[in-house]
Amino acid sequence: MSTKKVVIAGGPSTGKTSVVHGIEKAGFKCFHEISREITLQAREEGIEQLFLTDPLLFSQRILEGRKSQFIASESLTDPLVFFDRGLPDVVAYLDCFGTEYPRTFSEICDAHPYDTIFLLPPWKEIHTSDNERYENYEEALQIHDCLEKAYQSFGYTIIEVPKVSVDERVAFIIEELKLN
Repeated sequence: MSTKKVVIAGGPSTGKTSVVHGIEKAGFKCFHEISREITLQAREEGIEQLFLTDPLLFSQRILEGRKSQFIASESLTDPLVFFDRGLPDVVAYLDCFGTEYPRTFSEICDAHPYDTIFLLPPWKEIHTSDNERYENYEEALQIHDCLEKAYQSFGYTIIEVPKVSVDERVAFIIEELKLN
């Protein structure tokens, strides 16, 4: 039996990271978001705001990191593994901001399929900005639409997670997985 790969997707202001931590606290294996790590690494290299100064390089690094996470999940024996964002998120962000990218980006997404996609909608009441989150709430709404379109373009059926407490969201996700 292979490990079922589950993506928790969502743009900024969705509560995604809190949900992933809740899933991990419930005992499931999770691969965490890597964009902040890549942003910090770029700063150490002397590149401020890599996402803004070279979005294609930033996206390439994200794609490589998420592909590595996917490959690492292949050796797990857990029945479920969760990803804080998936490979199609990279394409969604590039499309959203009108950045051209090589065809290999889409090919990598096609070659590394997930089993289930949960999408968390933007939630204005929890929106915050910081040094790594540049988007305002209106951009968060736009990103949400781009994420939805990207996952659908790769043939995924999306399950939207309701705006309820973290514990209720975790319970919803686990219950949906039992049904599928």
